[in-house]
Amino acid sequence: MIRFSKSLTERTVNWRLARLFSSAMVVASASALLPLSVHAQMSLPTASPAPTPAQDQDAPVNVSAEQMTGRPDRQVNLDRDVELVKGSTTIKSDKAEYRIIQDEVEATGHVWMQRLQDQYTGDYAEMNMGTGAGYVTKPTYLLGKNGGRGKAERIDFISNDEAQVTRGTYSTCEAPDPDWYLRANTMDLDSGRDEGVMHGGLVYFKDVPILGAPWMSFPLSGERKSGVLPPTIGMTTNGGAEVAVPYYFNLAPNYDLTLVPKYIARRGLQMGAETRYMGDSYNGVTYVEGIQDRVTGTGRYSLSSIHNETLAPGLQLAWNLNKASDNDYPSDFAHSITASTQRLLPRNVSLSYGSTYWSVVGLVSKYQLLQDVNAPISKPYDRVPQLTFNGTRYDVGGFDFNTVAEFTRFSSGDLVGGDRSYVTQTVSYPIIRPGYFITPKVILDATQYSLNNTSVGQPTTFSRTLPTLSLDSGMIFERESNLLGRSMTQTLEPRLFYVRTPYRDQSQFPVFDSGLADFNFAQIFTENRFVGHDRISDANQLTAAVTSRLIEENGLERLRAAVGQRYYFSDPKVGISGTTTTNLGSKSDLLLALGGQITREFSTDNTVQYSETLRQMVRSTFGIRWQPAPKRVLNLQYRLDRTYINPYTGVLDPLKQVDISGQWPLTQRIYAVGRMNYSIPDRTVAEGLAGFEYKADCWVFRVVAQRIPTSSTKASTGFFIQLELNGFSKIGSNPMEAIKSSVPGYQNVNLPDSMTGNNNF
Repeated sequence: MIRFSKSLTERTVNWRLARLFSSAMVVASASALLPLSVHAQMSLPTASPAPTPAQDQDAPVNVSAEQMTGRPDRQVNLDRDVELVKGSTTIKSDKAEYRIIQDEVEATGHVWMQRLQDQYTGDYAEMNMGTGAGYVTKPTYLLGKNGGRGKAERIDFISNDEAQVTRGTYSTCEAPDPDWYLRANTMDLDSGRDEGVMHGGLVYFKDVPILGAPWMSFPLSGERKSGVLPPTIGMTTNGGAEVAVPYYFNLAPNYDLTLVPKYIARRGLQMGAETRYMGDSYNGVTYVEGIQDRVTGTGRYSLSSIHNETLAPGLQLAWNLNKASDNDYPSDFAHSITASTQRLLPRNVSLSYGSTYWSVVGLVSKYQLLQDVNAPISKPYDRVPQLTFNGTRYDVGGFDFNTVAEFTRFSSGDLVGGDRSYVTQTVSYPIIRPGYFITPKVILDATQYSLNNTSVGQPTTFSRTLPTLSLDSGMIFERESNLLGRSMTQTLEPRLFYVRTPYRDQSQFPVFDSGLADFNFAQIFTENRFVGHDRISDANQLTAAVTSRLIEENGLERLRAAVGQRYYFSDPKVGISGTTTTNLGSKSDLLLALGGQITREFSTDNTVQYSETLRQMVRSTFGIRWQPAPKRVLNLQYRLDRTYINPYTGVLDPLKQVDISGQWPLTQRIYAVGRMNYSIPDRTVAEGLAGFEYKADCWVFRVVAQRIPTSSTKASTGFFIQLELNGFSKIGSNPMEAIKSSVPGYQNVNLPDSMTGNNNF
């Protein structure tokens, strides 16, 4: 019989493994008992089952209770306020029996258990503390990895990672009566594989079954896994109702496959497949789909493939391949309604090599033109091939050197095509000092053309050699200032940019890839008025501009104002379409800009191109954003463009539009999102989006409609309906891409405010 003195029993008892075991073997008899009337703790010896990675098998089992009886070498009976701890497993209950040799616990009454991050409660449990095998009856459970929880008739623990739930529920809602839950005959939960598998179950929303299957798998967190994805349901004016049930194959950690059968009410069954892959030196995605269209009576399809790969250090391979069966395919079968206006499908393959000071790129580029019969456009030239060399060295005795050499073969059916080769050498000498900079630059361009498909008697070769001189200079003045009571640094930055390029007649040169550059603050500080390389503008001009900024100590630009203008000492004569003079006058239009993050809530961005000759604004954009709090934003923009060329008709079509968009809570849980792009001359809504989001504690419901033009005479309207069950799945069609592209400043209502807030001011 083991006896304790009064002084010993009045305090906590803690025996270590070796001491207890040796004492028990020597002193204890077969009938020995351990009566303890105070709260006691002891470390007991355990058997040594096969080790598992989940916990240390050699760790002692620490037990505590108000009363202990039994044999310390075989079995201990624990009563009142029981706790057993081994490694990452803890069991608490009213009563328990611990069998030492088997390393097993039998607990009854208010059982509470924690295994790694997961917690369980029940009225009875048996558990092998070493292997993790056991079960709990009438349990509730909480998964620490994703907050998933539920209740069941019984949970069987197969191992430390695996458990089987019998006639149980699953949800990520914290409320005792969850808005949504999954109920199944059995559920297999595998935390090691991050997977749950449901057998014979239903998904309930507001106690109404919305989705059911004899077998369904779901992730226990956000990790990828194979299985049937939730169906997507939507509607468009072109195809009617659409229902897709994708199946996802998680083939390996670095590649996967998704099959997407989709039924479109008016057109039939469409089959699609997407594969994604990623390695240490490559990545890509390919999507293909096809349908036997009931409307047209023809087979229709599309293909898209993007790939990037590093073949060797510095050597890169890339392609972007796209194809559609017919002109109307993107507008009739857009994956996302925001992509349905694409009319040029690129097909590019490139191979590039880069070193420290130089790089070379080989490119083959073609396009498929999806023609609008009511507003035809010309197809860009194919480049078969294009070879480009670029070499740069900085600060060689204070000089910067840049060499660009390119050979391109342009082809476009029966149109005039041919080869273009050029070499452009640039030498500059930047002088950068505190408060000012001066950069003189010399550019020499040599270009050679060899043409085919020309008219009889027309020349087939052209050449051009042109030098360009430029001088860029500026100063920066600073002073202390303030904005709305906050200390700021105010700058004054005058800048002068002079360009001199002699005139060369280029009216007979082809136009393969060139056009007049957009007139803006970035362009007026460049040497050439044209983009591409078929035209180099003659120039004898000076650009003058001044910018002032208000900048906080942390570098945030609160306000920016700028004005700039180009002055011509002689009229440029080089034109883009055979015109020998452009009649620009002695100076260009005036450019003005004002913008910045004025306060934490208010920002603005305004630009104006003003013609002093016509005494009117040629182009202007006025925009403001008010974002007083997370998930509250209103945008207003007015756009005027008297030089706008309609992409559907190819003719001058002055543009006047008002664009209003925003996200705003109507109640504590309901948010409105919307956008309206209104054409003032046409008195029509060019583009629009309207929707609502309802945010509950563990789910979000979205209803969104979007209208967008797909051709000169057609527009498509799509309807998105989505139910997002937090931590489980998204059911319906996803409107997030449409919302984010339409509403600048939009923030996901499912994210905490701390992750979306604006703390700039």
